[in-house]
Amino acid sequence: MQHENRLFPVRVSLLRQNFSSFKIDNLIILDMNNIRYLTGFTGSEGVLLISKNKVILLVDGRYTAQAKIETINAKVIEYKDKIEGIGQVINDFGLKNIGFEAGLISVQMYNKLSEKFPKEIFRPLGDELKLLRVFKDESEISLMREAADISSSAINSLVSDIRSGCTEKELALQLEIKARRAGADQLAFEAIIASGENSALPHAKPSGRKIRKGDFIVIDFGVKYKGYCSDETCTFAFGKLTAEQKNAYQIVKDAHDRAIDTVRANIPASEIDRCVRRIFGERYEHYFSHGTGHGVGLEVHEAPRLAPNSPDVLEAQMVVTIEPGLYIPGRWGIRIEDMVLVKENSCEKLSKMDKELIIIE
Repeated sequence: MQHENRLFPVRVSLLRQNFSSFKIDNLIILDMNNIRYLTGFTGSEGVLLISKNKVILLVDGRYTAQAKIETINAKVIEYKDKIEGIGQVINDFGLKNIGFEAGLISVQMYNKLSEKFPKEIFRPLGDELKLLRVFKDESEISLMREAADISSSAINSLVSDIRSGCTEKELALQLEIKARRAGADQLAFEAIIASGENSALPHAKPSGRKIRKGDFIVIDFGVKYKGYCSDETCTFAFGKLTAEQKNAYQIVKDAHDRAIDTVRANIPASEIDRCVRRIFGERYEHYFSHGTGHGVGLEVHEAPRLAPNSPDVLEAQMVVTIEPGLYIPGRWGIRIEDMVLVKENSCEKLSKMDKELIIIE
């Protein structure tokens, strides 16, 4: 805990170094994951104000005691009304030229603040803050390794529970139980367990469909461990597959493996995506309906984005997913996903399941 506490002031200091390029003197943070990253506060409601020499965490009465326990680098102030609390701090400390997360502030909140203060003192920030949490330090990587271990272990343990007649919902419940018993604090997202024609839906929800011979079963699963997420997808075969299905699985795996081999520092994220699409070729590319990956951290979807039009460049200490897939509408789908840590000349796979085709008889 002491090591973690030392990280928060460092993170705030690094953020302050960007104030001049952001053209601000102060910053309002509303994203609770950003607040956790900068202070350690794990509550679900609050406002963080950072000036050149102050860090102020505003919370309501539910979280005052918790905030004082969890944070060491912030002055905790309790508010009864969020807008009034923000306004009071701005007045008390004479704050001006204040940046804010444009995507997080509601029109109502902005209008109420604008009624109290000249609009000119506020500066909306968008892309400027998207890379705030993109570089993972050793403490974050350690927690993500543990999250990945838990989710991979749960998926591996579930394989023996898959049998003809069990439903997607039943498997989803068993998977969550296994993960929680292994140490997961919660799921990172609702598990995707999709079989047969449902596997052709990239974001299918577990249903009452029963597993049948000849199915692909796509399991997309992740957990949270001490705030940090894992994300991994395995596709299993239940019973014998057709030659077409086996060929398609191998193409997805080839694309997955080639993309992972390409990941390293200083390579454009869009190049990883192009690598996958080149392998799919004209025959399969139109069945690949999403980007190749995304960052992972306190949220399961963070910067950078690995997609055709992504402006991002991979750098060492980023954690991203590689998740090519093919989805044949009304028939079946395949997705293979691993979470990797970007290094200078390569990457390290954090998720643990072997992605060779596993056929469950």
